[in-house]
Amino acid sequence: MDECVFCNIDKENVLYQDESWVAIYDNYPVSKGHVLLIPKRHVKTYFELNYVELASIGLNINIVKHILDKKYEPSGYNIGINCGESAGQTVPHCHIHIIPRYDGDVEDPCGGVRGVIPEKQKY
Repeated sequence: MDECVFCNIDKENVLYQDESWVAIYDNYPVSKGHVLLIPKRHVKTYFELNYVELASIGLNINIVKHILDKKYEPSGYNIGINCGESAGQTVPHCHIHIIPRYDGDVEDPCGGVRGVIPEKQKY
């Protein structure tokens, strides 16, 4: 996958990595400390991850959270995965958004990730 931006990450941009995953800061961050957790193996969506990758997601998210907690001290997090163009995926390589949240960063955070469809956020 020579042309895949996530298959060709510059080592200087790596925040954290293990055998299966690499974490980098998002180039278009939603908030301070927005990180992408990316499988090293090229797969388009979450649903193509293998058992090893799936089994290690939680641990890797927690490791990245610990790094971000120390550096930015957020008061919350949103974690999200876009699967397919209709879900907003713009890079066809699976990646998990780990988005630190801060008190007061939006007027009313109620509904959280439901905001991907704004009229469904408030309930």
